[in-house]
Amino acid sequence: LSSNIWIEEDVYSGSTFFDKWDFFNATDPTSYVNRSTAFNNGLAFINDKNQAIMRMDNTSFLQDNGFRDSVRISSQKTYNSGLFILDLTHAPWGCSVWPAFWTVGGNWPNNGEIDVFEGVHDNTHNQMTWHTGPNCNLTVTSNFTGTASVSHPPDLAHTSCFSFPADNSGCAVIDWSRASYGPHFDALNGGVFAMKWDNSSIAIWFFYRQSIPSDITQGAPDPTGWGQPASELLNDGCDIASHFQGHSIVFALVHLVYSLGDWAGSSFGTSGCPGTCGATVQNPSNFVNASWMINSLHVYQQRTIIGVSSAAPYTFIPLGSAFLAAVFSLWSTF
Repeated sequence: LSSNIWIEEDVYSGSTFFDKWDFFNATDPTSYVNRSTAFNNGLAFINDKNQAIMRMDNTSFLQDNGFRDSVRISSQKTYNSGLFILDLTHAPWGCSVWPAFWTVGGNWPNNGEIDVFEGVHDNTHNQMTWHTGPNCNLTVTSNFTGTASVSHPPDLAHTSCFSFPADNSGCAVIDWSRASYGPHFDALNGGVFAMKWDNSSIAIWFFYRQSIPSDITQGAPDPTGWGQPASELLNDGCDIASHFQGHSIVFALVHLVYSLGDWAGSSFGTSGCPGTCGATVQNPSNFVNASWMINSLHVYQQRTIIGVSSAAPYTFIPLGSAFLAAVFSLWSTF
C-alpha cells in the first residue's frame, strides 16, 4: 500500500519574506528599483500584520514618456516541479496596471514560463498562460473549468504554447470567476492561487477567501480533493519534463507604456479606461490599487508513503515534524 502526499519544502512569509529574493532592476519599460531603493522609498516592506507589501510609486507626477518606479522580484531558488500555494489579501489592478505572478526558466522560451496570475487594467478575470519552445500544445478538453483564449486565427482556441518574438502570446486560459482578478478579488479579501506542476500536467486553481479548502489552511494540501482546476496543461499534448525546467518564481508589477505592442500594451483602447495610456501613467492617483499584499507563498514537493500492513501501518524516512504529521493524518484515514 502506498500513497503520495505533499510535503512543505519552502515557505516565504512574514518578516523573512524578502530574504531569498533578488530585486530586478535591469532596463525595462518600467523603472524597476533595486532592493535598497525599494525599501527606502516604501515600495517594499512588511506591514504590521506581517504581510509582505510590494507596490508601484503612487505619489509622483511623471513627465511625458516617464517611467514609474516599481518592484519586480525573483526567487533565488529554482524549481523543476512542486505545488505552489500563494495566499493574497490584495493583488494589483487599475488602468494601465499589468501585474503578474509567474515562474520562468533561464532560457526563454525553451525552459518554459507559467503565468499563474495575470491581468491588465480593470479586468475582472485572471488569465493563465504557458509559454514554451516548439511542439507544446494545450489540450482543450473538459478537464478544466476555464476557457482557452481565442487567437490565431480568429474564433479558434490558440492551443500552441510556442512563443517567439513575432507571436509571444503562448496558450492562455481565462478564469471566468469575477473573483479571480481586480476589484472583486480585493472586495472578497483575496484568496489563494494554487499551481500543481508534475510530469503529468501543470494545473492551476483559484479559491476566493471563503472557499479555500481546509487542507490548504491546515498545511496538508491535497489537490485530488479540489475538483477541476481552472486551467491545465496535460502531458499528452506537451512533454512537461522537457519544456519546463529550472524555474524561478517571479512577482512583477508593470505599468503600460505608450506604445507597447503586446497583449497588455495594445489593450488600452478597448479597456474602457478614460483618456490615453500616456496620461494615465503620468497621474499617480491611477496607481493607488497597484500593490501586492502577500500573506504567504508555500512550496510543497510530492513524496510517496509506503505502508506495510494493518499491523504495521506505515514505514517512512523521517523528514521532520510536518512529514510525520502528514503521515499520521494519511494513515488515520485508512
